[in-house]
Amino acid sequence: MKMWKKVILALVGIGVVYVGVVLGFMYSGARAVPTPNPDTILILGSKVIDDPARPMPVLRERLDAAIRFIEKHNSAKVVVSGGQGEDESASEASVMKDYLVAHGIAASRIEVEDTSMRTEENLANSKAEFELGKTVIVTSDYHLYRALMLAGRQNIDATGLPATTQTGALFKGVPREILSISYAWVFDR
Repeated sequence: MKMWKKVILALVGIGVVYVGVVLGFMYSGARAVPTPNPDTILILGSKVIDDPARPMPVLRERLDAAIRFIEKHNSAKVVVSGGQGEDESASEASVMKDYLVAHGIAASRIEVEDTSMRTEENLANSKAEFELGKTVIVTSDYHLYRALMLAGRQNIDATGLPATTQTGALFKGVPREILSISYAWVFDR
């Protein structure tokens, strides 16, 4: 019985250390500083709800952070990226574009990528469809490390703008992001 306790304690200890390491990487992403002269501002999608669709709080936080940055960088094009899940009445990208336009961003500045279902696809599809150049990725603070890591793997010249997560989404988002980072380290390209 004592041997099993030691094994279990060792596994728990390893797990705690691993989570601490991943949280450290997430924290480093949350401290990202965007380039002062971007060609493209790429906003990553998140869940939308209702019909007609509207952004959930996490997506609103991303969009609000992006709006302030977009207004200061008039020459940068804007790309909104996010497909339509089975439980969504519209694509995340279309809802994002509508939100930006409603908040004073010219529709002519906004390009839409509405086929991606995960971060790796957001980046790959946006790179395939648009000439990105120097890109600022806008996403939740806890998500930015993985987004920048995946952008680097796809040779996207990217820096990040972290949207501060002030909602209760951290309790769901951070544990999920720990698993997603682990997956990305091994499987995403």
